[in-house]
Amino acid sequence: MNLDDKTVSQNIEQQGTCPIEELFVMYQKPIYQFVYRYCQDEQLCLDLVQDTFIRFQKYQNRFDGKKSTIKTYLFRMAYQLMINRLKRRSRLVKIMPFLYIQSQEQHTLTYEDKLTVQSAILQLPDEQRAVILLTYYHDMTQREVADILAIPTGTVKSRLHASLKKLKVLLEVNE
Repeated sequence: MNLDDKTVSQNIEQQGTCPIEELFVMYQKPIYQFVYRYCQDEQLCLDLVQDTFIRFQKYQNRFDGKKSTIKTYLFRMAYQLMINRLKRRSRLVKIMPFLYIQSQEQHTLTYEDKLTVQSAILQLPDEQRAVILLTYYHDMTQREVADILAIPTGTVKSRLHASLKKLKVLLEVNE
């Protein structure tokens, strides 16, 4: 996908635009997976994927292929939209908790280990969770993670280290 990513980035720089359909086909699934693993809310994920591509279409002229790849640019947009939406949701819950109905579907997974790891990841602080998901579930480099989260690479490294340490403690089995 990196070759396609570079080609798409070059096309955007040269022509100033890119068919949104091509980008959607390439990145809709990975962005959905990232957001879902982060917040565990299917409807929110669908909305955020759609909002990401709408926002990209509106601001694609601001994309600079010299600063990042198109993949990094889209993931960063999705991450920022997700954080903003989750903050708004949190404020709404505090203001009017009786209006907030959390609709999480219970998925029956046959692998208990997957549930255990998923639970442990959800216990991590937001910043650490984002680094873990982008690094291990989306195979991104530390530089790409730093670009998406708008933090220095050293911060990515320290959050990754701290989150792995915390996951190790959370996942230890005492028999």
